[in-house]
Amino acid sequence: MYNGIMNVYKEAGFTSHDVVARLRGICKQKKIGHTGTLDPDAVGVLPVCFGSGTKLCDMLTDWDKEYIATLRLGVSTDTQDLSGRVLFKAEEERLSAVTQERAKQCILSFLGGYEQIPPMYSALKVDGKRLYELARAGKEVERKPRRIEISELEILEMALPTIRFRVVCSKGTYIRTLCHDIGERLGCGGAMASLTRSRVGLFSIDSALRLSEIEKLRDEDKISDVMIPPDAVFETYRAVTVTSAGKRLLENGNRLLTDFFMDAGDLHEEEQIRMYDETGRFYGVYRYGNGEARPVKMFLQSDEK
Repeated sequence: MYNGIMNVYKEAGFTSHDVVARLRGICKQKKIGHTGTLDPDAVGVLPVCFGSGTKLCDMLTDWDKEYIATLRLGVSTDTQDLSGRVLFKAEEERLSAVTQERAKQCILSFLGGYEQIPPMYSALKVDGKRLYELARAGKEVERKPRRIEISELEILEMALPTIRFRVVCSKGTYIRTLCHDIGERLGCGGAMASLTRSRVGLFSIDSALRLSEIEKLRDEDKISDVMIPPDAVFETYRAVTVTSAGKRLLENGNRLLTDFFMDAGDLHEEEQIRMYDETGRFYGVYRYGNGEARPVKMFLQSDEK
């Protein structure tokens, strides 16, 4: 059984669930989960967790993400991208009034935090129903705006009415909606033409693997070579080794007194630490306080497929 995280390149035409289903077949393992959906037409980084690494799914979802997006001005659609039904098309006069400088200033004005209303074509639930299910049924419901943060925003290319830009943003940001909102603020409409997720936390597109590459690695019995261990996510935390006398407590996820620590040094109150046994096996993340450490998240490996 594989335990860890794989940096997968999601190709166009696949949903995130499709990728997980394919990987279950390729790796002959059921315990696999992804860390945040990408639209079927979007491509790029999709960290996928295996075995004990699935406990990281919720944490990786919270990481910041980087995207490369292409915005088409002059059109608005029901899906907020070019795959949707056109709701508005700007006249040439209105579109030509948008200069490069005006477009640049408008885009950069979204840097920082803003209240974003999630799109109807999204997986969010309202009263137990997915928004996209309601949208496909021709219904539109009120959505509460959500505070999102855009920490970096860079225009890469501008050939009006098309603009290509890079954005680093917080969890819950819809780039389709950002494109729509830019078009609304410019008064000419806007829709996303393409989207690439180039980074999720420490996972970048340069090292992302396509499904065909993963199949080849399976045939060569090399999948373990590209599996990132769960503790790599916590590399900024101090590593602590537990003595053989405390190993049983560690295996059971019990609290541990510092008497069982071999190399902790001076720990700070509320400091989170990585816990290992003497063989170097990673067990989980603990929080130190009042002379003892208590488990925060355990990563006990299992042979269950």
